Amino acid sequence: MSYLREEVESDVTFWAMMCHLSSFSGVLVPIPFINILAPLMVWMIKRDEHPFIDDNGREVLNFQIGLAIYGAVAWFLCFTVIGLVIGLPMLFVFWIVDIFATVKAALQARDGYLYEYPVTIRFL
Repeated sequence: MSYLREEVESDVTFWAMMCHLSSFSGVLVPIPFINILAPLMVWMIKRDEHPFIDDNGREVLNFQIGLAIYGAVAWFLCFTVIGLVIGLPMLFVFWIVDIFATVKAALQARDGYLYEYPVTIRFL
């Protein structure tokens, strides 16, 4: 779904952007799965205010849950014989994709557009 800048107020775009940026809270707070819990809290509190916030919150949660699953598989591969050759580079690639895709999604939300993350599993 595409939203035009004129349709979305600045308060709405701010909270949509915060849904995306809150996934970086794992850098500041060493709590397991905070990259999923922080966007979940923002989304649960603000999702009823505007469909744009709801759509962005769903998108970031789907991406972060999928990334957690991919990361768990990569960690599992690290403990196999060939896993260090495959698992560690996969973790690095997931980390890079997470940073760049999240920043791009936050900037798109700021501008009033819904960004669809790559390799996302649609749970919500």
